[in-house]
Amino acid sequence: VQLQASGGGLVQAGASLRLSCAASGRAFSTYGMGWFRQAPGKAREFVAAINYSGVSTYYSDPVKGRFTISRDNAENMVYLQMNSLKPEDTAVYYCAAYYGLGSLEVASTRTTAFGSWGQGTQVTVSS
Repeated sequence: VQLQASGGGLVQAGASLRLSCAASGRAFSTYGMGWFRQAPGKAREFVAAINYSGVSTYYSDPVKGRFTISRDNAENMVYLQMNSLKPEDTAVYYCAAYYGLGSLEVASTRTTAFGSWGQGTQVTVSS
């Protein structure tokens, strides 16, 4: 599986952005997807995940209610709609594939549960 993230940019606090992740390779509808982010000097952290069908989603507490993950299996795409952005959302955002069968909540605690990492897209939120 190859993943390509895009859609990052520089925005002001309160603005919105939509990140996209294009997948190729293995049948897209057979695995879950996740978004992570990494700020300078910090560890990579989980943001959101969605199961293979799009029915189940899970979010980290800092983004819950502001971010929405979705997928289009016909187009092999996963999206992260980010609203009400804050300066602390500034980071490089990565998409990754989740090949496991366990719950997304459990998977969110282990970055090693995800693979096929995309190259990342920079999101910068100014105050």
